[in-house]
Order: sequence, then structure tokens, then C-alpha cells
Amino acid sequence: MFEMPLPPSPGALEHSSIDLMNSEVHLPGGKSYDALNTPKETTTWLIARGLVSEGAVLQSYCQDRLTGLRSDLRKAFEARISGSTVDPRVLNNINAALTAAPNTSLLHYAPGDGFFRSLEHPATRLIEHAMSVIAEDAAALLAGDEAHLLAQCEAEPCSRFLLKTHGRRQWCSTRCGDRVRAARSYARKRTQADPTLI
Repeated sequence: MFEMPLPPSPGALEHSSIDLMNSEVHLPGGKSYDALNTPKETTTWLIARGLVSEGAVLQSYCQDRLTGLRSDLRKAFEARISGSTVDPRVLNNINAALTAAPNTSLLHYAPGDGFFRSLEHPATRLIEHAMSVIAEDAAALLAGDEAHLLAQCEAEPCSRFLLKTHGRRQWCSTRCGDRVRAARSYARKRTQADPTLI
């Protein structure tokens, strides 16, 4: 398990769906990092993004549901980027996440404060709320004006998602870009040293 997460890819700070998909990273040498590896790490990840409140305690069932959404989002985003057809089951799962939590603010009254509105998210529905927020972000991104900017890192084996902030951008981070450039340089030098490798 790779212990240090990479810096956020372009678009991950603005889009919780990209952030969720990038919570699992595969790197050269068989190294990997999964921010949702345990229920505790999943809870920490959600708290850090304001998707559940401090002190929340999620169980493995919640972790499994969130990693399931991550997998479905990856398939949907990969289909969008490649122009391929998305499995209807993937769309059903994303739509189920979209509608799993109430999205209408209820009317409340507090003495001294008066009327106010807020969404209700009982403790038993914390994961549903978090998933609906992430799924809403994904749906807006996939069907919105930024959809054409979606890309996947081209530095194998990294497969993080990003928004292309520049037309020539190919990598999710400087680290991935440096790795690809170093590999190309090494291959050129090796070929120059031994022309039979061509």
C-alpha cells in the first residue's frame, strides 16, 4: 500500500465525483493507495470533504456502498471519455444514489430564531446523503458544459481522472508527467547506446 496520496488532480477540488474516483490510485511497482480502505478511513475521507459531520461513525456496509459508487462512476466517466456505451446497470446505480436521500429542505421553527429550512439527514442515512451529493456532482459534470474537459491520466498505470485545464494536458500531476518524460528519456538513451533495440 502506497502511503502518501498524490496532490489533487485538476478538477478534484471542485468536483466531489472526481475526488471520489481518484481516492484509489495505482502506481508503478505495484504500489497503490486507497483512501477508502477501511470504514474509519472512509469516514475520515467523508468528514474532510464536509459530506458527513465530525464524530460520524460509518460501518463497513457504508464503506462498501461508497466504493461501489466509485466503481460505477469510473465506468460512466470512462464511457464518456472513450465515447463507448455505458452499461444500463451503472446508470441505474448512479440514479439510485441520486435519489437515495431527501433533497428538499424541510421547514423548521426554533424559538427565538423563527422559521428556517434545512435538509434532514438522520444518522442512519449519512451515507445516502454523501452518495447523493457525489452522484449529483457526477451527473452535472457528465451532462454539463465541462464534460468535454474530462480526461484520464495517460501515465500508466495511473488512471486518475482530471479536467483538462490546458488542451495539451495529459497527466493528473507533475509527478506522473515527470515519470513519463523520464521513461521516454531513458528509452531514447538506451536506443542510442544500442541501435539493435529499435
